[in-house]
Amino acid sequence: MDNTTPEIRSRMMKANRSCNTKPELVIRSMIHRMGFRYRVNLKVIPGKPDIAFTKMKKAIFIHGCFWHQHDVGCSCAHLPQSNKDYWSKKFTYNRQRDIAVQKELTDLGWRYLIIWECELNDIDIVRNKVLYFLNNNEYTSKLVNE
Repeated sequence: MDNTTPEIRSRMMKANRSCNTKPELVIRSMIHRMGFRYRVNLKVIPGKPDIAFTKMKKAIFIHGCFWHQHDVGCSCAHLPQSNKDYWSKKFTYNRQRDIAVQKELTDLGWRYLIIWECELNDIDIVRNKVLYFLNNNEYTSKLVNE
């Protein structure tokens, strides 16, 4: 049960950032230390990826498990108890948009990698995943949410 007033909850939700989040800053710093240079939130690329490597035609999306509904047993991807209809529609729309963006990128010859917020619990695995993605042309995330 949510004990927060609607006004306070609204203010809390509005405070959520869409870019330059802590997970994004951690990943960008890690990639920069690895010697790669990139562009951030390029509007000319479908989905405005969090990190784009334009010469390689590769994009990285850092997805929040709650907002993008990570479905691999992630405890962060729960459905709120209040206003379930709104949240269900919102999450369905978010997932459909993600799939459409991924398809559009693939059709344009781009490869993409999705890093989930919960994966940052083991930064060494994320570092290896990013290195493999950037150094190999065969690798891309699956078309649907992993």
